[in-house]
Amino acid sequence: MKRNKKSSPNKLLLAGGGAALAVLAVVLAIGSNANEVLSVTSLRATTHIHGLAVDREDPSRVLIATHHGLFKAGQDGQAERVSAVQDFMGFNPHPSDPKTLYASGHPARGGNLGFIASSDGGRTWTQVSAGVNGPVDFHQMTVSRADPKTIYGSYRGLQVSRDAGTTWTIVGPTPEKLIDLAASAKDASTLYAATETGLFMSSDGGKSWRPLLEGAPVSLVEVAPDGALYAFVVGRGLMRSAEEPPRFTAAGGGFGEGYLLHLAIDPQNPNRLYGATARGEVLTSSDQGRTWSSFGGSNS
Repeated sequence: MKRNKKSSPNKLLLAGGGAALAVLAVVLAIGSNANEVLSVTSLRATTHIHGLAVDREDPSRVLIATHHGLFKAGQDGQAERVSAVQDFMGFNPHPSDPKTLYASGHPARGGNLGFIASSDGGRTWTQVSAGVNGPVDFHQMTVSRADPKTIYGSYRGLQVSRDAGTTWTIVGPTPEKLIDLAASAKDASTLYAATETGLFMSSDGGKSWRPLLEGAPVSLVEVAPDGALYAFVVGRGLMRSAEEPPRFTAAGGGFGEGYLLHLAIDPQNPNRLYGATARGEVLTSSDQGRTWSSFGGSNS
């Protein structure tokens, strides 16, 4: 399961104002391992996955955010490292701009990155904001499809930005044992939280929560562009529902004791899903998650 972990603040990012941002931009833009090509299968042995997204400039390719950089992988099984920034946490694509990506995490040198953004498909990154009590390391983050300027992140409580990450405020505590966050496609104030005890929903921007699924860990939650709500319930498999009203049915099983940790939905083809398992396998489905096969040569 994904869990929060504490990181010590990065003093470089706290000092120097604009100069610090400029230094960060340079640091994030360079890396000796950028443009390195690895097989998708080999990623399992060299790193672990923190997030997935469909490359909307080429939907046949998948962006894989890892502990050791951002990769772009194709059906040929090859994954090119497009950015060598370490530890991409909270990885999210912009809902409508195909070149804009968001993330958090920390670099190899230590400290936290704060809220960072890329406007060139992940090649270079800049710190947009340190966040509240930051620099933050958002392990869970989500961008609202209903209002792309509304972004939620978890760091010492639930934080929200309503200006595309420039400023942040603390809403309140997150549900206990949080694993994943997903914002509604219909309402910027509606939010879903996957936890070790179940799936929860907030209709007031995270101020209060009510349970939707209880009794088992939910390892991920994701909202499709068409409003379909997905949750992976450990021991049961992938569940699917409309957002309104939330009535879950089984989308697909066959994982046994395994589970998915990350899910990405092709915005051009809602039947096409991509998933990353807890063991680092990358899978794909062409039938909304009923059946799965390996993607790019990863062993399932």
